[in-house]
Amino acid sequence: MQGNLKILFAGPTGAGKTTAVSAVCDGPVVSTNESATDMTRDLKPKTTVALDFGIAALGGLEPIHVYGAPGQERFSFMWDILTQGGSGLILLADASRPRPIDDMIFYLKTFEDYICESSKLAIGITRSDVTTGPGIAEYRSALHQLDLDPPIMKIDARNKQDVTKLMMALMASMSPILVRKQAEPAF
Repeated sequence: MQGNLKILFAGPTGAGKTTAVSAVCDGPVVSTNESATDMTRDLKPKTTVALDFGIAALGGLEPIHVYGAPGQERFSFMWDILTQGGSGLILLADASRPRPIDDMIFYLKTFEDYICESSKLAIGITRSDVTTGPGIAEYRSALHQLDLDPPIMKIDARNKQDVTKLMMALMASMSPILVRKQAEPAF
């Protein structure tokens, strides 16, 4: 994998995309959060209207450009823009939402061309600590019905280690040799 990787975080509003980008990136993060003016304000006071962007350096890898997409469909024009030149998609599913598996399927279908054409996929289930929503097996069953078998794990989007682990799982699916070399001790 030569050059910079570009990883995109996507998912519904409130799933933790901005938080995950901020947690994993080194240095300042560009954020386009604005005051929520629609039903989103019931979930949170601010929402991403264009993108979040930062740079992460995980385990000595080349810098990784990390983007967060807006979750609201009214900003979906940004989704196509943000996938350009991308290497991978991390879909965050908010377990506290009423139908998180349906949300996951919606975003998988929305980003289907991106996932199939040029990038890999990993899924992080957020907010599972505040709900008794579906378990990993139920998400995996839905994924298998779509003929997908990406890495999937529960994460806390605020926790750099959790987000890093998910990103490393995504990158391992892109190039297992590169990630394995990063984990080996230097002699």
